[in-house]
Amino acid sequence: MMLNRRNVLAGGLAVAVTGAVDLLFTGSPALAHPGTGYGDLVPDPAGLLDLPRGFRYRVLSREGTPMADGAPVPSRPDGMAVFADRRHGSRLVRNHENRPGVAHPVAAPATHTFDRAAAGGTTTLVVGADNRLVEEYASLGGTAVNCAGGPTPWDTWLTCEETEARQGANGYEKDHGWIFEVDPHHQGRNAAPVPLTAMGRFAHEATCVDPHTGVVYETEDAAAPFGGLYRFLPNRPRGGHGSLRAGGTLQAMRVPDVPDLSVVQEPGTRFDRVEWVTVPDPLAVTTSVRKQDYGPAGITHAQKLEGAWWGEDRAVYFVSSFAQVSSGAGGEHRGQVWRYDPVRRTLTLTVVFHGEGDAAHEYPDNICMTPFGGLMLCQDGDGENYLTGTTRAGRPYPFARNAQNLGTPTEPAFAEFAGVGFSADGRTMFVNCYSPGTTFAVWGPWSR
Repeated sequence: MMLNRRNVLAGGLAVAVTGAVDLLFTGSPALAHPGTGYGDLVPDPAGLLDLPRGFRYRVLSREGTPMADGAPVPSRPDGMAVFADRRHGSRLVRNHENRPGVAHPVAAPATHTFDRAAAGGTTTLVVGADNRLVEEYASLGGTAVNCAGGPTPWDTWLTCEETEARQGANGYEKDHGWIFEVDPHHQGRNAAPVPLTAMGRFAHEATCVDPHTGVVYETEDAAAPFGGLYRFLPNRPRGGHGSLRAGGTLQAMRVPDVPDLSVVQEPGTRFDRVEWVTVPDPLAVTTSVRKQDYGPAGITHAQKLEGAWWGEDRAVYFVSSFAQVSSGAGGEHRGQVWRYDPVRRTLTLTVVFHGEGDAAHEYPDNICMTPFGGLMLCQDGDGENYLTGTTRAGRPYPFARNAQNLGTPTEPAFAEFAGVGFSADGRTMFVNCYSPGTTFAVWGPWSR
């Protein structure tokens, strides 16, 4: 199918999208919001979160405040997933991108701790149907730099370590750079944490799972050289908790004659032949995964590969947050969204952010689809950070602004949005702000 290209210019913003974006959206067209989003953002009197008129929020969790066991809520909440709860409203599994020395490390029980010297991990929040916090606890500890991850079709969370640190670095007792599985419903299953070593040891970002084949796609955020897109072919493709421990084959993506995705600037550009090359050493015993020998053609790299999502059109969508020639990239942009079709093995550039005229629409990171026919992108930049939505037609609009930590020209803030997702009934959006670490529940006239 040939894609129809269109350029969308909204308020001076230069964003280019393709018709493929329409296929991302899972909601009913009757519920889709109009082409301009939800209107202007209204300044929050509390100075926390600016939202469109009619929307409300509640702070569910704030770093440093005590949880039920008395331990403080850990710092740096990042990737997160939302799961339906049979007795309440939702269960959230939330990453904490912590390194040694962080103000509030994850303090999990010893039975649920992988490495006593590591400060990262996950917390689980149980939220009632009234959007009030019911319970909050550390579900995994002793991991490092837990950045993003992804939900599985069997209702668990894959939390990813964004590091390649070995035993001895930072005082670590074990090697890091793994993926771990976290069960949001059964805390007993999270005891004695097991790294999913066959899925690779590298600076992981996000994952998404093809529910039809069980294949797991993984993004890598690394440099010198930049990271890649990987797929994991599990030995137990039918899935289920613990199934990924059975191992499998890790492969890296190669787009022939395209060593760097940043050189692609034209939305709608499609590559009709994507190859997958088996990773020689997934454990990276001597050489980082992205630096290993993949033959003369090598593999395809991209700067700042971040969020990933499985679309209802049976395709993988993944994000490159930005690319800079000064950092070694082949081209410049302030955000790309790519679509990989695993059946046709085609790769298409669907969205390009150029960042001209509107700081609200650049540097996308985590990504999710809304139940009302749209896309939410978490912004990760200095100073002001926004949640950017897109309509079914692909037109972008600002949905939220982090008003609590804007920084100064000489000391920019690091207050990105992360971990956005929706409740099963589509009425509540949950999202994190990285610093100061805050988790919000947001609800309002989504069908407007």
